[in-house]
Amino acid sequence: MKKLRFVLIIISLLYGSCIFNVQATDSVKQKVEIPSHFRKANNGDVYVIAHRGAHNGIPENSLAAYQKAIDLGCDFVEIDVRTTKDGKFVSVHNSTIDSYIEGKTGRVSTMTLAELRALDIGSRVGPQWKGTQIPTFEEILELCQNNIGIYLDLKNAPVPELMKILKKYNMEKDVVWYIPASYISQINDVNKEFANSFLMPNPGPARNISKVLSAVKTCVIASDMGELSNHFVEMAHKNNAMVFVDEKSGTEAEWEQILNWETDGIQTNRPEKLISFLKKRGK
Repeated sequence: MKKLRFVLIIISLLYGSCIFNVQATDSVKQKVEIPSHFRKANNGDVYVIAHRGAHNGIPENSLAAYQKAIDLGCDFVEIDVRTTKDGKFVSVHNSTIDSYIEGKTGRVSTMTLAELRALDIGSRVGPQWKGTQIPTFEEILELCQNNIGIYLDLKNAPVPELMKILKKYNMEKDVVWYIPASYISQINDVNKEFANSFLMPNPGPARNISKVLSAVKTCVIASDMGELSNHFVEMAHKNNAMVFVDEKSGTEAEWEQILNWETDGIQTNRPEKLISFLKKRGK
C-alpha cells in the first residue's frame, strides 16, 4: 500500500457519520470503543487485514487468496481496484501485468476485461494454480459478502461507480476506503456518497492527526511503520479514531511493538502467523 496523504484543503470537504464512545484506560491512554455499525474483530480486539489476501503459496489478489483469508478468520482482505479499458473493475496491485505473467506485458488500463481474464496468473506460483484468473470486483463481493470485510485500496477507479456496486450487494458498511484526495475532489456530495462507508485517511506524521480528524469525522486512520509510534496511536485515540497500520518486516518482534502501542489493526502478508501470534499473546 503506497503512503498517501490527504491534502487538508480537500479533506475539509469531507464529513462522515461515525460516532464513538471513548473510555479512558488511564490518565494518558485512551481506547476507542468500536462503533456499533463497524464490524467487530474476530481475533480479540486487534483487526487482522490480509494484504492482497492470504497469498503465501497462493496467487495474490485472487479469489483463492481471499477465500484463504476467510478460512483463517481474518477481519478484512485488502484489494487493489483498477479499471479495465472497457470500464470493468478488477483487483490487480500493479498498474501492469508484467510481473504476473511470464512473457507478457501491458497496462491494466489498456486491456479489456476479456483480455485480462484470458491471462493465467497462477502458473508462476505453482502448477496447482494454473488457470487462476484476475477477479472482478463483483466476484470478490460475492465471495466476501457476510464473510469478511474489505480494505479497499483504490488504485484507479471511480468511487461513485464502485459505490453503486457495493450498494447492490449491501456491503457499504463492510468497506474501509484507502483513497487519495484527488478522488475525493471528484465527488459532488461526499457526505451523501460515504454516508454508510468508512473513509480511512493517512494523516502522515502524528502532528497532522488532529487537523485531519477535525475535518474528516471518521472511525479509522491508516499509517505505516515509518510514522507509527506510541504518540501517534495516543493522538488518534484521543481524537476518537482507530489506527490500522501496514507492517514492515512482519516479525513477531514488530507485531509486539505495534500491539504495545495499542494499535487497532495490522495489515500483514502473514495473516496465519499473525492470528497464531495473537492467540498465544492472549489478545
